[in-house]
Amino acid sequence: MTTMTEASVREFKMPDVGEGLTEAEILKWYVKPGDTVTDGQVVCEVETAKAAVELPIPYDGVVRELHFPEGTTVDVGTSIIAVDVSGGAAPAQEAPAEPKEQPKQEGRQPVLVGYGVSTSSTKRRPRKGPEVPVQQASAALQSELNGHGGREGTAPPAQAPTAAAPATAPTAAPSQERPLAKPPVRKLAKDLGVDLATVTPTGPDGIITREDVHAAAAPAPEVAAPTPAAAPAAPAAVAYDTTRETRIPVKGVRKATAAAMVGSAFTAPHVTEFVTVDVTRTMKLVEELKADKEFAGLRVNPLLLIAKALLVAIKRNPDINASWDEANQEIVVKHYVNLGIAAATPRGLIVPNIKDAHDKTLPQLAEALGELVTTAREGKTSPAAMQGGTVTITNVGVFGVDTGTPILNPGESAILAMGAIKLQPWVHKGKVKPRQVTTLALSFDHRLVDGELGSKVLADVAAILEQPKRLITWA
Repeated sequence: MTTMTEASVREFKMPDVGEGLTEAEILKWYVKPGDTVTDGQVVCEVETAKAAVELPIPYDGVVRELHFPEGTTVDVGTSIIAVDVSGGAAPAQEAPAEPKEQPKQEGRQPVLVGYGVSTSSTKRRPRKGPEVPVQQASAALQSELNGHGGREGTAPPAQAPTAAAPATAPTAAPSQERPLAKPPVRKLAKDLGVDLATVTPTGPDGIITREDVHAAAAPAPEVAAPTPAAAPAAPAAVAYDTTRETRIPVKGVRKATAAAMVGSAFTAPHVTEFVTVDVTRTMKLVEELKADKEFAGLRVNPLLLIAKALLVAIKRNPDINASWDEANQEIVVKHYVNLGIAAATPRGLIVPNIKDAHDKTLPQLAEALGELVTTAREGKTSPAAMQGGTVTITNVGVFGVDTGTPILNPGESAILAMGAIKLQPWVHKGKVKPRQVTTLALSFDHRLVDGELGSKVLADVAAILEQPKRLITWA
């Protein structure tokens, strides 16, 4: 049997895919040991604190080993896959089900600038429980989201020891063969503390099912003295433990969002102002633009005109487009607008932004909004698309919500919430008539935006939506 030379094996390390990120979770492998790969071929998908990213391999060869299974969080700079570049065939082998034990290295480890010395290389995320559907509010789209069980950073709850099997029940042979089970079932067994080698399979071809794992995890009824008060253990207790609660791990995008929102809420003094406005003319303009050949194939909706109205209001009140520099105790006024649109995705809330939105015509803005929504829905938003925002719009109205008090995106001084547009009785020209009405809410950082400035911006947005012809005269 020939042995690989060290020179023929290349180790591909986890890259920094998002400007200073220190770790990423391996979401999915697209290759397995024995596969041939070529330069530029995508071998896996990873999730950082900002987005999901596909990683291409930078050379040709044959996959020798996947160092970590899906679901493992790996530090930047740690090798994740070994590739034999000598051109020899590789023996096929099963992808690992558990993280490979890495030898402990002493001394200084290479790290990213500004993050100090790294002393560890990987963390294995705890196994997750069964998936359940959840709904998340969206700012430019509606998407059904899937939560995942488990809790990051904590060990699985201790389980009662599995009762000894009856003498007549088949027992696991002391074989080195791996029990047959699908990855979700292995995760469930890990979370419940069940050794798959002790589980009796009932699935086809000897495959262990979820029901088999739950049965193995169920505590055996306690043997009580034969007294009249004795009663068998109620099987409902097991259902309570496994079905009435779902633990969702806070990781990746959700983890970063949570930290950012807490930091924003407790750093910037928030003030929120509200205005209810008749947008009947705006809704008519939306229908007219949909029929305009200049907007053919483009996404035209009320959000487009609200975004344009906000850009015009910022042009008239440029001091709202600013940030607070705590280190230098300065207000930084931006002479450009990177317009953020809050969007819920399967991996959590993200806020990609349209670069230089202030320079775009209405058709260009519609095209940019369409691309932003499509990319977010597909989970392909890049880290760069979520950096450098200056002001944000969040659309809570798509779910029938009147409005809310939005929290500032970190580094920004204002965020506009768009509420539901509803047909309501409204006094128009001295008479009560049914009109299309909505409520807007503007939150701003009171350190650099006073009540007068915030009120002017909100009033300008409302005035444009009430009389959209102002877009022509004010823009």
